[in-house]
Amino acid sequence: MAATTSQPDILALGDRLTELEKDIRANDSPEQWQEAEKAAQVVANGLRTRTSADYHTALGKTALPRSLASLLNLALRGAATPELDRITPIVELLRVTANICMDHDENRNHIYEAGLLQAVLTLLEGYAESLPKPPYTKAYAIPIPHLKVIRTAVGALLNASLGYEPVQTRLRSLQAHMTLVKLAIAIYPPGSWLDDASESGKALEESWELRSSLSNWAWRTVSELKEQGEDTIQIFDSDALPFITPTLTRFLAPYANLPPNLAFPQGSDMFDKLVEADFEILDDCCEVLESLCLDVEDVRLSLARGYYDPDGEHLGVPCLSHMLDFVEHGGYPPVWRTVFDDGDRRTKEKAFDVCKSAIVKAIVEMSGEERNEPILFASIGSGGPYVERMVGWIKAFVKSADEASSSDSLPRDDLVICATLSLGNLARRELEAVTLLSPPHSLAPVLASRHIISPTTDLKLKHGVLGLLKHLAQSSPSPVVHTPLAEARLVQCIVDSGLFEEKGDQMTEVVQLNAIGVVKHMCNANVDNSFTLVLPDPAASSSRPTGLSQILGLVKRTENIAIRSEGTRVLVNVIKSLFSNAPPTSPTTVLPSPVTQAASNHEAAIEKQQKKEETIKALLNKDCTSALANLITRGAKFPLLINEGVVALSLLAMHKEGAPLVLESLLTQITVDAPPLPSIVEPSLSNSPSTSSDLSSAIVTPQSTTGPRGRSSQRSALQTLAAALRNLDNPTNYPVEVRVNVCSLLLQISRKGAGEELGKVKEVMRPVLESVAESVRSAAGKDELLLKATRKVLELWATA
Repeated sequence: MAATTSQPDILALGDRLTELEKDIRANDSPEQWQEAEKAAQVVANGLRTRTSADYHTALGKTALPRSLASLLNLALRGAATPELDRITPIVELLRVTANICMDHDENRNHIYEAGLLQAVLTLLEGYAESLPKPPYTKAYAIPIPHLKVIRTAVGALLNASLGYEPVQTRLRSLQAHMTLVKLAIAIYPPGSWLDDASESGKALEESWELRSSLSNWAWRTVSELKEQGEDTIQIFDSDALPFITPTLTRFLAPYANLPPNLAFPQGSDMFDKLVEADFEILDDCCEVLESLCLDVEDVRLSLARGYYDPDGEHLGVPCLSHMLDFVEHGGYPPVWRTVFDDGDRRTKEKAFDVCKSAIVKAIVEMSGEERNEPILFASIGSGGPYVERMVGWIKAFVKSADEASSSDSLPRDDLVICATLSLGNLARRELEAVTLLSPPHSLAPVLASRHIISPTTDLKLKHGVLGLLKHLAQSSPSPVVHTPLAEARLVQCIVDSGLFEEKGDQMTEVVQLNAIGVVKHMCNANVDNSFTLVLPDPAASSSRPTGLSQILGLVKRTENIAIRSEGTRVLVNVIKSLFSNAPPTSPTTVLPSPVTQAASNHEAAIEKQQKKEETIKALLNKDCTSALANLITRGAKFPLLINEGVVALSLLAMHKEGAPLVLESLLTQITVDAPPLPSIVEPSLSNSPSTSSDLSSAIVTPQSTTGPRGRSSQRSALQTLAAALRNLDNPTNYPVEVRVNVCSLLLQISRKGAGEELGKVKEVMRPVLESVAESVRSAAGKDELLLKATRKVLELWATA
């Protein structure tokens, strides 16, 4: 009929539908609905394709969109869902709605303004309100006629929203995405078709054809609603969690055997089609969960709360537990081996792995939410079930790896990556660190396993483990944290892994930075770790660089600013730990005899002192002093870095062999890529003209080689120290403590050093010291300390 109907006939039938809407409103009768059904069917068929006649534009300009909206409302008779005698007319009205706006933005706007979209969505909401609470282990029982209504309504929303932002915006505001997801998940839970016996024969096939296409269209519409121009926006919130997460449970291994009475025979087109549809739903759900946890704080908080109270938070659905179960037990469906050929199956398996990675990211993000720490990490006992599960994953990985007969049979590492990243996010305080490092967890030796930190360990695994170790190490300097870390020889494990010698991409640098952080904090807390880092390992090859040599080599060759500064700060902490007078934090074995114990302690103290002297001697070289001087030079904007470099150099300069090295390093100029400090050449020391900006700057040197602002320049640590001491018009204000420490360094090198190098230092620094002393001459408080420090240096130089 549609093929032979002319344009005037289609237009006339459109007008007739408008007339019928008025008639039905006045006097509802079955005959009028039958006529409306037939007219709508002809119009819908005529609009399935675009022709030169352009029925779409002509009908869109009429009153038809408003009439369709009114007819849909009238057909419901005030009910939430239609009665059986109204279903067929409603389906045809929905078909007209879907087809009239197909690839037609003008008509999309017409049906939007006519309230037709609202009418369609109201119809779907009626069905959604009749759904039971999730989860849905069986497909929602609903007759085929109603499935047709829902599918056609979803198709209408899809056609209306495709690439058309006004409709997308309106549907988002009406929470259409939630309605669609609820219906899609309830009507088509993945895998629920396998043993469905609700229908038989062709009716069963029709039912699942409708269900699968309905689900597909619903998720496609959701994808459209997530697009805003060229951006993807977040449209869901925590209300979606109990509907989406149960899908994950349909993909857990071991899978049950296929039921004896399959709804569709293996190898049939329908069987293969539904297997494909199952995975598409999983893919959509994982994408939503990942984006929710990345974007929405309330979702992260809700997941944590719901872990302990699913009834109060997620309609009784254990959402986070479903996610954890999927990461731990999720596996490829066995039916993939028969449905897909080898190439397609490998593609599907990779896509499945991506899904699992998405859930891992979601879990890690949830763990990283600051307010989740007291929820997920209990302050008593072993930390609670979440922590116990994460620790269990790590220990199970190491145990399985120990038992593996070959590298091919090593356990998968996604669990331990997820666990270490999650615990790293949670364990930021001493309490959590002690819980993880003490029985029953005792994680330090587990994290030191050769399967976790070694040259062959996957970089992603190293990232997770070293991130966790960094947070443990920096949580507190207390022995209760650092003793177990030291006993596990973690510094040596990191050194032996060869990580500091690797050259790689940005990810490698992130992992190297974490490793540097671990070593930095461990050396600061325990001098034995400094011995391990600086001295050669007796068990290793004599040609192998020490840990400190590896780090300084990395600092020297890298362009990464954070690695440069943090790597050098490892050296700072090593030096401070060696020169500290505090008692050692490493444990002393308790022996039964006080006399024997005293003798043993004395021997241990002598051995420790010998190691300390040996380690200090190993630091008295140009590599160490140059690294510290470069930290000062490149850290001009960071008082903390300058202060640490100054303190470390002062300690090294206490040794007669160290002072000349420190002097040389202070005078050595390096290329600095960052914008240079303002330069000044004192008029008495230069014939070059000075600008007003020059005269207000902070660097005083007779041989300034500062390049143009914003380009690389040559600068020495001494120039930077002059700027810090002068503290005028600097990009950073240097605290008095830093400036006093600069004076202490000058005192130290003056007492131990001599010759031409010291003369150069005096030439540069004397006018700065005099200027500072004059500026704080009448000062009190902290500035008085600075006055005394500058005078001490000047007095020493006056007598030298």
